[in-house]
Amino acid sequence: MTQKIAVFTNVGERTNVTGSAMFKRLIMEEDYETALTVAREQVENGAQVIDINMDEAMLDSKAAMVKFLNLIASEPDISRVPIMVDSSKWEVIEAGLKCIQGKAIVNSISLKEGEEPFIRQAKTIKRFGAAAVVMAFDTDGQAATADRKFEICERSYKILVEEVGFAPEDIIFDPNIFAVATGIEEHDNYAVEFIEGTRRIKQNLPHCKVSGGVSNVSFSFRGNNPVREAIHSVFLYHAIQAGMDMGIVNAGQLAVYDDIPEELRKAVTDVILNTDPGAGERLVELAPKYSGMAQAERVEDLEWRSWSVEKRLEHALVKGITEYIEVDTEECRAAAAKPIHVIEGPLMDGMNVVGDLFGAGKMFLPQVVKSARVMKRAVAYLDPYIELEKEEGSTNGKIVMATVKGDVHDIGKNIVGVVLQCNNYEVIDLGVMVPADKILQTAIDEKADIIGLSGLITPSLDEMVHVAKEMKRRGFELPLLIGGATTSKAHTAVKIEPQYDKGVVYVSNASRAVGVVSNLLSKEHKSDFLEKTQAEYVKVREQQARKKPRSKPVTIQRARDNAAKLDWDNYTPPVPKQLGVQEFKNVSITTLRKYIDWTPYFMTWSIAGKYPRIMTDEVVGEQAQSLFKDANDMLDDLEKAGSLQPLGVIGLFPANRVGDDIEIYTDETRKEVLTTSCHLRQQTEKTDFANYCLADYIAPKGTPDYFGAFAVTGGLEEDDLANAFDAQQDDYNKIMIKAVADRLAEAFAEYLHEQVRKEYWGFAPDENLENDELIRENYQGIRPAPGYPACPEHTEKKKIWQLLDTEKRIGMQLTSSYAMWPGAAVSGWYFSHPEAKYYAVAAVQKDQVEDYAKRTNMTLEEAERWLSPNLGYDPE
Repeated sequence: MTQKIAVFTNVGERTNVTGSAMFKRLIMEEDYETALTVAREQVENGAQVIDINMDEAMLDSKAAMVKFLNLIASEPDISRVPIMVDSSKWEVIEAGLKCIQGKAIVNSISLKEGEEPFIRQAKTIKRFGAAAVVMAFDTDGQAATADRKFEICERSYKILVEEVGFAPEDIIFDPNIFAVATGIEEHDNYAVEFIEGTRRIKQNLPHCKVSGGVSNVSFSFRGNNPVREAIHSVFLYHAIQAGMDMGIVNAGQLAVYDDIPEELRKAVTDVILNTDPGAGERLVELAPKYSGMAQAERVEDLEWRSWSVEKRLEHALVKGITEYIEVDTEECRAAAAKPIHVIEGPLMDGMNVVGDLFGAGKMFLPQVVKSARVMKRAVAYLDPYIELEKEEGSTNGKIVMATVKGDVHDIGKNIVGVVLQCNNYEVIDLGVMVPADKILQTAIDEKADIIGLSGLITPSLDEMVHVAKEMKRRGFELPLLIGGATTSKAHTAVKIEPQYDKGVVYVSNASRAVGVVSNLLSKEHKSDFLEKTQAEYVKVREQQARKKPRSKPVTIQRARDNAAKLDWDNYTPPVPKQLGVQEFKNVSITTLRKYIDWTPYFMTWSIAGKYPRIMTDEVVGEQAQSLFKDANDMLDDLEKAGSLQPLGVIGLFPANRVGDDIEIYTDETRKEVLTTSCHLRQQTEKTDFANYCLADYIAPKGTPDYFGAFAVTGGLEEDDLANAFDAQQDDYNKIMIKAVADRLAEAFAEYLHEQVRKEYWGFAPDENLENDELIRENYQGIRPAPGYPACPEHTEKKKIWQLLDTEKRIGMQLTSSYAMWPGAAVSGWYFSHPEAKYYAVAAVQKDQVEDYAKRTNMTLEEAERWLSPNLGYDPE
């Protein structure tokens, strides 16, 4: 059986600034001569078309495209193959078409914006005599099934051929290649859907071509190039038989079908053809055997492979090596009286070493998470044997963990769970947005020893209080753990612990979790530990009761009398260049990377230090470098596969201040109010400063002013990608994808704010700041987010969603507690005034809360609930 590759056209992918770091660097440094060698090497390696993309935020894409194409025209070794001009900017494509001498290919057009722009662009392409890649994408999104793929392509074909007069042989359909073997059942048939969609397109749409980005199909096996190459080869073998004509693939790294080891080829074929539900799992189990990294390890140092099997298991757990874990686990199982003894013996002995090293500060959290990945794969291997004997192993205890109702954030919870599992605690993770009833019933059904609650947003604090009250009402006697970004010892002591008297403990970070749980489950230490904790919380409550405000409270009227006095007579608010709502669906990960603030990323992994100094830190520098590399490798793969798509939306509107509110209008007549953004004012006595309110930064009626809003996400695919890693027992990458998506969301917020200042609002067109200056906010204007100190009230997010039609436009959602989904998300307001600054509202008094309730159409009880962290009085 030989691979039918002769009729297949390889499209080279390396002359693309979004897909090749080296090519991007050469173009950014204007080293076009060396950049030409990249194109030349692609042709020499078998590329029959070269795809050229210059989409980079810090690059004049149009000028770069024109310059590079003109240079190619004078290079016969390169210009002998067709050029695919690739850009999300239509003006770049048009400029590129003017430079290409032979027949060009445009990448790409689609129906995603409707028929009118599709027809207009197709007519331009036809005028240049070029061919076009047409994506299987319409206003309802990308096509995933064969039916949808064919439906969109058939509709596009009819429009192009019958209405535009496009030559059918110049149409190249891309029916979307998606990743398989992700661990998610609905993804298992994606390769089959592409192959079947291709077959129907070729049978029913005469003379057209079919293409696709081949590397997408293997994204689940990032880091294992031999397996990825085998997947590409097997996929192409079947797709080409169905009629696939061309594709973006590295021809120099494509395995020969017949040369793939039979064992690997069969496993890959089962995945591509989705022969059965277990195909993906079998390939995951087999993949380490063919890992390029494993081969490198073998060359590096394999002395440890000569040690006893118990020491080999310990070494693999400490070093996070997965390659040999099944072989060594089987050797142990064969020698053990029962398979459960392997877990309770050598595996737990190894994890105890990991726990000791972590506790002693000799291992860092990312290494512990990698150790957990090794442990999970060993346990997964043993599970069928344990099930056969119906054995039940011993653990140190069982913990039910959940992110509370209304909250979607779980990175911290996931890390705590991994650390506990590494110390032989059984963790039942219920996920996110879990109602109290489910948490408590699961604890009963599973005979749990402890319940752990997590939350990030301030409304989660009230939900934790509710869970504690329910535990008391239902007669629970289990200890309750509290953790998460907005939680604190003070809040736990004052609000939660008084509601439940069987043990409530605040856990500040993952490194403390094991010690707390160990004490709570120890017969010898539990009573003393709880007594000490409860005594400590009594002191905290007494300190809070005695604590006097730094400044005494004032009435809301007095605070308003001391509002910020801005000189509106001698200041003209800038008029936006583009009013209304704008969507951003094609901003690449490559573009966003330069806006990433890396310091919080290291904090996620409990590695303290400011980037970039942390990279050379004597203690954590080596670990920081490893984490940084892994994050950037993942970003490379996400960008290449297109499996995580950042999305954003902004809006700029006429607005004016009315008291402490901001009226947002439909148009410049300012007669119709779209919505009113309501804000809180600082309510403590001030002598040298104003009592600030965000509304102060907007001009009163009579002076035209403007106001903005935004919402961004690192990608709606975040949870699916994390779940895929979870299905492969890969906690490290499960946490990594969420941490990386978080950084992309924050970077997107930074990028869009810059675009607003320079282009869409345009009040700082000449701004030219480095990333560290952006992080330090050395620019005009602010972008405060609901839920943060300057505007702490979360329900204001619903006004952003209404203004921007956020859910319909980009799919982001709000939970019942106004948490944003997906978790990697940011939203907020735009202010342009040069004196606008961030501050904390801090404590508010009852007169302001009553006033706020009226302005927002809430009851007093509702307003107090949402403002509970800021109340300067006890509502009870």
